Amino acid sequence: MTNQVLQHQPSQYILPTYARYPVTFTKGQGCRLWDANGKEYIDFMSGIGVTSIGHAHPAWVQAISTQAQNLAHVSNLFHTEPGAKLAHKLCEISNMAGVFFSNSGAEANEGLIKTARKYSRDKYGSDRATIITLEGSFHGRTITTLTATGQDKFHNHFHPFTPGFRYVKPGDIQALEAQGNDVCALLIETIQGEGGVMPLDTEYVHAAAQLCKERDWLLLVDEVQTGIGRTGKWFGYQHFNISPDAISFAKGIAGGLPFGGFLVADKLNATLGPGDHGSTYGGNPICAAAALVVLEIVEPLLQQVTANGEYICDKINAMNLPQVTDIRGKGLMLGLKIKDQPPAEINVKLLDSGLAALTAGTDILRFLPPLIIEKKDIDMGLKILHNVLGAA
Repeated sequence: MTNQVLQHQPSQYILPTYARYPVTFTKGQGCRLWDANGKEYIDFMSGIGVTSIGHAHPAWVQAISTQAQNLAHVSNLFHTEPGAKLAHKLCEISNMAGVFFSNSGAEANEGLIKTARKYSRDKYGSDRATIITLEGSFHGRTITTLTATGQDKFHNHFHPFTPGFRYVKPGDIQALEAQGNDVCALLIETIQGEGGVMPLDTEYVHAAAQLCKERDWLLLVDEVQTGIGRTGKWFGYQHFNISPDAISFAKGIAGGLPFGGFLVADKLNATLGPGDHGSTYGGNPICAAAALVVLEIVEPLLQQVTANGEYICDKINAMNLPQVTDIRGKGLMLGLKIKDQPPAEINVKLLDSGLAALTAGTDILRFLPPLIIEKKDIDMGLKILHNVLGAA
């Protein structure tokens, strides 16, 4: 079937919650995608940071197939070998003490919020439950994580929203210091992905971490997009030499399967007990087996992720494109600030020319290529970028 047939066939059955591009992808291999018409694309989006080791990696396919033949699901009433191995590995690379497995980033952030509120209630009582988040942040699509999201455009339609959140401007340490005695935690992204690929200032992060320590606020880091090697380290917070109390993760962890979770430090390891939290599918053995392979593949690539990110920035800067006024981010999480033309329009032209990319906010063209990408694919993708912007 062609793109046109496949796009019209299901339209009456799928709710119109996405502004989809007029392309139906049918196959992926490495850093390439193909649509229903057989057209080939360079992948600079990784399914919004999810397909971290590219498409159809042989080791990933084999791990999923083998696990599916042995055990697909038993629930968290029992232990599984992939889950146990993955928990150990994640604690090792994060220097955390314990993990909870979920299905998505929003669920993972819900877990952070619940853990913070229970910790504070157990220690201080019920009057200390407010969580501070940053303007421009994005933490999920559930009612609670939408409320945690510090962007007004998401605070519509679904009232009443969950109480207990306040927002401060990134970089404004005085605004943090002015918060009252009802606060239990600060939730941040070290790079605000959906907010425009905006990295936090190092001095601010250090000051915020120190304030949390002094006031016994939990420091929570949303690593849904920045985690699992995306920025050149396992987690974004590791660029800042800080020790969060808990972090969330998802997206790239299982290479394309729905998986997420959160990790906690020693002080929180006993906060949640039996019955306090749960997830039927969380820690699914097939997803856990896939995640173990992802971590194995990504580990030796971390320095390459940093180098390739710098290579992309240098190449784009050398193009002297008048529409690009800034390039920001870390590793393979990059944002190009665009002037004079909506990035969404540019993205359509890139797609027509064979480059699949993303946008963020109203003026950012966003690149999240697979972490396995090599320079030949980078060069091909950037040649398309140059041709499209040079012709604009």
